[in-house]
Amino acid sequence: MPADRGQHRRRSRVVALVATALTAAGVLTGCSPAGDRAGTVVVTTNILGDVVQNIAGDEVEVEVLMGPNADPHSFGISAKQAAALQNADLVVYNGLGLEEGVLRAVDAAATDGVATLAVGEKVDPLTFASDQAGEGAAADEHAETGDETGAGKAPGGDTDTEPGSEHNASAGQLDPHFWTDPARMRTAVDVIAARLIAEVPGIDAQAVQANAEAYGDKLAALESRIQDTVDRIPAENRALVTNHHVFGYFAERYGFEVIGAIVPSGTTLASPSASDLDSLASAIRSSGVPAIFVDSSQPDTLGQVLADEAGLDVAVLSLYSESLTSAKGGAPSYIDMMDANVETLARGLSP
Repeated sequence: MPADRGQHRRRSRVVALVATALTAAGVLTGCSPAGDRAGTVVVTTNILGDVVQNIAGDEVEVEVLMGPNADPHSFGISAKQAAALQNADLVVYNGLGLEEGVLRAVDAAATDGVATLAVGEKVDPLTFASDQAGEGAAADEHAETGDETGAGKAPGGDTDTEPGSEHNASAGQLDPHFWTDPARMRTAVDVIAARLIAEVPGIDAQAVQANAEAYGDKLAALESRIQDTVDRIPAENRALVTNHHVFGYFAERYGFEVIGAIVPSGTTLASPSASDLDSLASAIRSSGVPAIFVDSSQPDTLGQVLADEAGLDVAVLSLYSESLTSAKGGAPSYIDMMDANVETLARGLSP
């Protein structure tokens, strides 16, 4: 009957409208609300998060687990963030033991079949030297070769037991702080771009490659600015004392000597002993370094105590060494962070 046909048409229109609404909400198709994007990438640290976002652009959703001004060694994640790891198309993390509070969750996601990328493993990582006094390009080189002209010697001494030398508790381990070398970060950009293209279904490979090339050009310009600023620092002043061993890659790239660290380890989770501080104070007096550099996300109490202990007029200055800030802070991006750090180094080490 005509009435029956009319009712059937009305019911069909209602079903079609409901199906359309459900599809838009992602109920029928499983799509996320950001349906125009190819997938989701979860990144552990905010430094790598900024880099991944520059490479991915609008192609994928990028979720960063670590908040601003956080410590990558100790930050933890929520249950919701752990679930995001499990549902990601790709998890990008620093690796080399950096994210000590998150690695178990990353490993669990990998075990469940989620694609993961440990960026630090792909950028020719350095090994922590056994003796940070006298460390620089030569010490990092010899840390792996065992050449006794490099690591294992304090300045002017024959062994790493010389007075004023400092034992690094992370000696022999791979150093995770590769981002302090922008040349290695350029390598990381290529590695990340390739994995995004390989692992995220439906991603626009040409767009990702174009983004990676454009960001790589910005990093090349950053390298040039850093070198220009380093050139302003007298060669005899290119020596670093930091809150922990975080600038080995920077030292190797730009020819600095690492005198030592307040926390003689590659992680902020370690603690210095009284003898560690005494040894470092002795090294500071011997080298005459004019400044101690601490991390902006850590209290500078130990740095101030060390400066007093050294008995010298030593400035204590903050660097953005392991975390970005919020948008209103001094280092909202990786490039901003590196620019700010090298300017602070030049200010602290120049006459």
